[in-house]
Amino acid sequence: MKSLQELINLEDPGWPLVEQWIASAKNPVEILPPPEAAIREQALVNTQVTTRSPMGAIIYESGGILVDHGWLRILGSGHPRLPRSLPDWNFERSFAVSGQRPSFLLIADDVIGGFFAVDGGGLGLVPGKVCYLPPDTLKWENTEKGYSDFLVWCFNGDLQKYYQTERWVDWQKDMQSIRGDEMFGIIPPLCQDGPPIDARTRQVVRAAKIYELHIARSNK
Repeated sequence: MKSLQELINLEDPGWPLVEQWIASAKNPVEILPPPEAAIREQALVNTQVTTRSPMGAIIYESGGILVDHGWLRILGSGHPRLPRSLPDWNFERSFAVSGQRPSFLLIADDVIGGFFAVDGGGLGLVPGKVCYLPPDTLKWENTEKGYSDFLVWCFNGDLQKYYQTERWVDWQKDMQSIRGDEMFGIIPPLCQDGPPIDARTRQVVRAAKIYELHIARSNK
């Protein structure tokens, strides 16, 4: 494993580039402040990415990033409103031992139970590309974007169009009462035939439970 000193890049840090993308973003973006030094440093070491990369920069410089009123949550080093660091969220999901190379890396998710991950070979799609596990099909899809391109899409993509059948009337109001370690469980699930999203029941469920259910259903 690389040490903290090896992972912190002072000559060519990635954070200014991320800030530049956010400054020109079309979608609402909120940077959550990073936790105390010891926590964010440990998160960086546990992930084993340098701060020269946008991923390492986000882990080290932020507690995470909320996009479009919190509809999308990009994982960093953790914050009370997003109490999941990237390495902690991946532990025992994509790797079991610190320093172990994960077969995929969960990097972000949306509030309706869709999960984004970088394929490390374990998803069987394209290594290095961000893949999406949508709540309606429960089958990993290749977005054909690397991590940086994925961030730019989060900040500037037409999310209203992308989620047009999965957003309900006044969804923005519901974003105010849900934490970053929670999601909306949709009943009946989006993977089952049923009425439009506005006619389905929504209840707040822990993100860990939603992930567990989705993985169990996707493996059937």
